[in-house]
Amino acid sequence: MSISTSVLTELVQFLPNLKPQIYFKSSLTALSHAMEDQVLAGTEQPLVIATFQQERFYRQEAHRYRKIAELTPQVYVMAALETEFQNSSDNHETVAFYPQDQLSQEWNLLVLGQYYSTCLVCVEREDLVQNYDISEQLLMDQARPFQGIWTSDRQVSIKVAELLLERTLYYRPELAEKVEQAYSIYGIRSVAKKSKKSSNPTKSNSISTDYSSLNDPFAYRLVTYLQAGQHELLRVYRSLAAKERKERLVNSITATIRQSLNPQEVIKVATQELGEAMGACRCLIYRCKATDNSVKISNEYLCNDVVSIIGKTWLLRENPLFQEVVKRQEPIYINQTDEIDIDWINNNNNNSVKPKESFKKITQKWEIKGWLMIPILYQGQLLGMVELHQCNCNLSLWKEDDLLMVDAIATQLGAAIIQAETYANLEDLNQQLEALERTRSNLIAITGHELRTPLSTILICLETYNQEPDMPVEMRKIMLDTALTDAERLRKLVQDFLKLSHLESGRVDWNLESLNLKECIDLSISGIRAHHAKNQVPGIQTEVPSDLPLVEADGEWLVELLSKLLDNACKFTNSDGKVTINAKCNEEQMIEVTISDTGRGIEPNRLNAVFERFYQEEGSLRRSVGGTGLGLAISKQIVNGWGGEIWADSQGKNQGSQFHFTIPYLETE
Repeated sequence: MSISTSVLTELVQFLPNLKPQIYFKSSLTALSHAMEDQVLAGTEQPLVIATFQQERFYRQEAHRYRKIAELTPQVYVMAALETEFQNSSDNHETVAFYPQDQLSQEWNLLVLGQYYSTCLVCVEREDLVQNYDISEQLLMDQARPFQGIWTSDRQVSIKVAELLLERTLYYRPELAEKVEQAYSIYGIRSVAKKSKKSSNPTKSNSISTDYSSLNDPFAYRLVTYLQAGQHELLRVYRSLAAKERKERLVNSITATIRQSLNPQEVIKVATQELGEAMGACRCLIYRCKATDNSVKISNEYLCNDVVSIIGKTWLLRENPLFQEVVKRQEPIYINQTDEIDIDWINNNNNNSVKPKESFKKITQKWEIKGWLMIPILYQGQLLGMVELHQCNCNLSLWKEDDLLMVDAIATQLGAAIIQAETYANLEDLNQQLEALERTRSNLIAITGHELRTPLSTILICLETYNQEPDMPVEMRKIMLDTALTDAERLRKLVQDFLKLSHLESGRVDWNLESLNLKECIDLSISGIRAHHAKNQVPGIQTEVPSDLPLVEADGEWLVELLSKLLDNACKFTNSDGKVTINAKCNEEQMIEVTISDTGRGIEPNRLNAVFERFYQEEGSLRRSVGGTGLGLAISKQIVNGWGGEIWADSQGKNQGSQFHFTIPYLETE
């Protein structure tokens, strides 16, 4: 068993007039040495009781207590049991207590003589270290804070002696006779009993807590000087800690930049590091432009039980604070969002919202009490935003040094984003050059096969028709039909070239409208069946729910997309196979359309390549199925045009394939 109540707690409960003070370890060391020197320099034989938090602390002072033990027999030293320290009566009485005992957190020293007395009773306050905002590396041992009492009042000293001797007997009951002698010699029991019988100890006038009236003014001044010095050191430590924290953050982000030129990775690291360093309830860093209406939050730091915004749509145009930061191109910090004078918000040029109501709505919904917003700029261009929120869990105010540090991080992020984008642009250029080279090679193959072959057929048919005017009518019809078929093939090739070029140029005017997806699918199926012989088209089945919401798209391009995907599925599926079209709403407020077939299938390692221009699954010169290899490339450009996604799935050869694409829909109120 161990004792869980501190000596200081019991002392203050018995003598409520005592007011504990905050001391630093350097001050306590000086006081303890002064009390020990008083014993060594005197002629009395006082009672000396000391407690050490750990055995190693005692080893540093062991020689002093051996000298004190030569002067007085009543010396008790208590320390936590570690290696060699144990109960002993060699030079003086040593008392080993359990490491989990409350004494391991205390600093107690008592000197009680016949004509003088001094006591020091303190408890270490580790919780105060956090309030000083000092890192472990910078917090020197001498700056450890303690809370306690230092006095020369005899009544207080006698009560402390009683409490410490009780703990001595708790661990070493065999010392009862020696402890009884101490009670008798120093009048501890009589005074203690008298104090206990007092009906109202709080009215006792013999207890002095005015440290200016201590017996030794010099000692008081010395402690005051040491305390002031420690406070000055803490101020320096705080300054160094702020600089160290800033350096660590910048170095962390710089290291991330060196390891990865992915701007998303840099932002992810910066969000976590900055949120922790600033003690924010919520930290957001996101990419945006000044004209953006909203962004989707993908990086967030959260503290405690704060509401998460990750994955949510963060409104920008309706946020007057964001608009003001964009306008000023400088940070804005609000300590109390519910007390701010928002006249400057009402001057915002955004007339589509009421700034005051909008600001209040945002702060209440996301529980924002304090708000810091710093723009990420590069040469006057907005690249993103850093937001720090203080919520109900933490309302501490940020200092000017903190704001400067966040501003420096934002500057570093701006440079990192530009650097990453520059590298990404170079990578894109290299990929485009590689794609152009592949296109050139494919174009040669396409020209040799898709252009030369039908042109040759048309030329032969026309020459034969021209040279043989007496050709039978049946043969003449065959020649003309063959020429017309290959002419149509050339027309489709040229038309696909022009469509893809138009889409890739980004000059398409999308005429968005509300459309019934089922009607668009039916129209596409009719077109497929009209252009293929009945015996060549596999069975086509639609599975589209009747309650599916209307989609928002360009009707002409949507039908073109469906036709391309259906044509692709029919080409690679036998007439006895099946093509299925289904649609459903997904979790991202989009409708996912899937066109499945039971045809030839695709090798898994080629699923991404099928959307490239001129891609031919069999090779351009040995194909059993015609086509330019532009259909899926056109499909991808159409889907990208309305902000959707397109992808393919297949288990491999002869396992069929599934082509998926997403399209936005209109929400019903």
